[in-house]
Order: sequence, then structure tokens, then C-alpha cells
Amino acid sequence: MKSPQDARNLAESLVDRALKAGADAADAAYVAKQSTEVEIRDGALEDVSRSEGEKIGIRLFIGQKSASVSASAFSADDQRELIDRLMAMAAEAPEDPYAGLAPQDMLLKETPPDLDLNDSRQVDPALLKERALDAEAAAVAVSGVAKSTGASASTSSSVTAIATSHGFSGTHNSSGHSVAAGAIAGEGSAMERDSYWHSAHHFDDLESPAQVGREAGERAAARVGPKKIGKGVMPVLYDPRVATSLLSHLSGAINGAAVARRTSFLQEKMGERIFAEGINIIDDPLRLRGLRSHGFDGEGLPVAKMAMVEDGVLKSWFAASAAAKQLGISPTGHAVRGSGSPGAAPSNFYIEAGTRSRAELLAAHPRCLLVTELIGQGINGVTGDYSRGAAGFLVEHGEIIHPVSEITVASNLIQMFASLEPGSDLEFCRGIDAPTILIPEMTVGSA
Repeated sequence: MKSPQDARNLAESLVDRALKAGADAADAAYVAKQSTEVEIRDGALEDVSRSEGEKIGIRLFIGQKSASVSASAFSADDQRELIDRLMAMAAEAPEDPYAGLAPQDMLLKETPPDLDLNDSRQVDPALLKERALDAEAAAVAVSGVAKSTGASASTSSSVTAIATSHGFSGTHNSSGHSVAAGAIAGEGSAMERDSYWHSAHHFDDLESPAQVGREAGERAAARVGPKKIGKGVMPVLYDPRVATSLLSHLSGAINGAAVARRTSFLQEKMGERIFAEGINIIDDPLRLRGLRSHGFDGEGLPVAKMAMVEDGVLKSWFAASAAAKQLGISPTGHAVRGSGSPGAAPSNFYIEAGTRSRAELLAAHPRCLLVTELIGQGINGVTGDYSRGAAGFLVEHGEIIHPVSEITVASNLIQMFASLEPGSDLEFCRGIDAPTILIPEMTVGSA
């Protein structure tokens, strides 16, 4: 894996080669990651793995024609051959009125901010093994847990560099650390399983292995003995671990490419209230140590904290340059890029906390369902129709009565968004974060 400066130099040289070959414009990316992971099961080492990979991506333009390629070829001869092939591909490509680099006057001019994403601490396999063992031991120590499904600990580092022919060149590097554990509780055919994981850029920000293992064990033990519940319409609460899926559905619906293709159920909703008053949904790429933080987007544009939904009103799309041109707007600074062409996606995406606590939401209705697991992908992106398998707990008068499984929850995302209420228990621990969310009415059935 190259150093950040060497990665930047490579991206710049690829762009220079493309221009010298006759391209009118070009951009290039270098993406590399290396990781080490230790997995254990039943107190014994199961696997130690190390992966290293690096790729380059080149995109060039001849007028309104373009072509792109991703490769792991780094010698001068390989690069020359790739660019010659790209020039031939672009010459045969159809004209695309939306092709091109991001607007030059919008490019990031200053040095990207330091978001403290890189931890210089070196973690060796021996320490990873120790942490995985500690997590598993904590999981199986929980009352009711029968056995472990395994535990793991990992460490990683990555480098990304982007360069364009019209004036941008930037790089960033980051580190990553994680701990995960899984457990099985109960006996015979009544066994239930669950898991828990935590990750962070900095080693010292990780939850302890004991915390991770204990959470995995407690989750599994709580699921033992599920019972059926009747079909019908009832309030449904989404635990934070699944409430984030609602934000994922929102981000897909406000992706500029989906809106431009007219395949989004929110395509006509810009500037309209789609959530209740007081609801704010934020994208924040500049959060210090945020899991998805970055100082510039995948096209070299500056990034900023932005309210995608403000006081319930939809305020912006996630749009890279191509989709922005189709929509007649400026790119929004949400371009993301690996070694392929840029797309658009959120960074640290969250719904702001509400005023009522989780306990108050659980007690808001005499009888409700608390969902802790979702299964399947029964979402229609065009209509917003929603139906997913689920598991969780029946709640009566604010108290959990018993676990439930093999059920479905169904509604329409437009109705769900308009009526949902976030709780006050928001924590920033993932790239997409949400508190407990109450949806007053959903159809509950048998899976």
C-alpha cells in the first residue's frame, strides 16, 4: 500500500498520461486497504487472515464521450496500455450530454480539514486473539447462553487519492478497529442466536471486548421462547439497530441518480414536508473520527454538514455531477468513489433525537411491537411499499412481555416517514445512526 503522498502522485500521473494521450479531460483514483482479522470459536483459534489490495481507476473524456476502467496494474507499461485502451473505448462510446467532471469553480481550493481518522497504533495478531477470546468469554458467561458462534477482532488501514485534470488533487488515509461476537441461547429446537459488533477509527474509542460479548449474549438470551401474536394493525417501535434501515431507504430514495431515472417514490417531493414538523435528518461528513467522515467528495468538491430534511421538509438530493446535470442542479458534494466512476451516497447520516425517551415511547401505547431484527428486502423503490420479515418483542404498558419471531411488518414508506417519532436515545456509533423510532400504525402479520 502506498503512502498518501505516493498515492496522490500516482493519481496525478495517471491524469497527466491521459491528457498526453489525447483526452480532453480525465480523473483518476487510487484506493488501497490492508487488514488483519483473527477469528476464534469455543476458545480456540479458528482463522487468522490478512488481506491487502490496491486498485487504480481512470476515467477520461473525449468531448461528451467517456470511458473508465479499474485495474491493479501499476507499471508504466501497464498504465500506458490501459490508457490506450480507454482512448479506443471512448472513441466508440455514444455521446452523453451529462458526461464530464465536476464544475471547476466548485472544486475544493484549500487543504482538506484534519478529521482525526488515522490511529498510528499498531495492533498485532496476538492482541487481536486476546480481544476475541475476551469477547467470546463474556458472551458465553451470560445466563442462558448455550454456546458461542464465534468472535473476532480486526485492524485495518486504507489510503485513497483522487486527482482531476482541471485542478484538484487530494488524499486521505484512515485506520479501523473492530470487535464482534455471536451467541446461541436456549436448548434443542428452542435455540436462538444473536450478535453484536463495534468498530471505530481509533483503538481507544472501541467498546471493550467484554462489553461486546456481554451484549451479544444478552441479546441471544432475550430471544429464547418466542410466541406468536395476532395479526392486525398496531404501533411498531424500531430498535436503533434496525431504525437505521429507515434512513438507508430514505438515502436511496433521495439519491440523484434514482430521481433522474424516475425510480424514486420521493421524486416529486423536493421542498415538501415528508416528515413531521421538527424532524431533522443530517448528513455530516466533517464529524471528528466519524466512521464515514471525509474532507472532500469523490469528485474533489468541498463537503459540509447539511440538513437533508429540515423541520420535516425535504431540502436536498444526494447528487454527483452526472445526476445533478440531469436534474438541472449543482452537484451537492456527496459524490463517493472507489476505483470506479463516482456515485453519490451519504456520509455520517442521522436523524436528530426527539424529546421522548425510549421508555416513554414503549409506554406510549397499551400494546405495541418492538422490532430488533429485520429480514429480507421487501421494498419497492418506486412506490415506497414496504414489507419485511421481523423479530422482536411484544410490549404491553411499557413492559416487554415476551419475544416474537416469524412475523412481517408492512406499510408504505411515505406514510411511515410522515408519522414516525424519534426517541431521545440517539448515539453516534455507526455511519448511519438513529434512536429508537416509533411508527404509530403498521400492519403486522405472520411470516
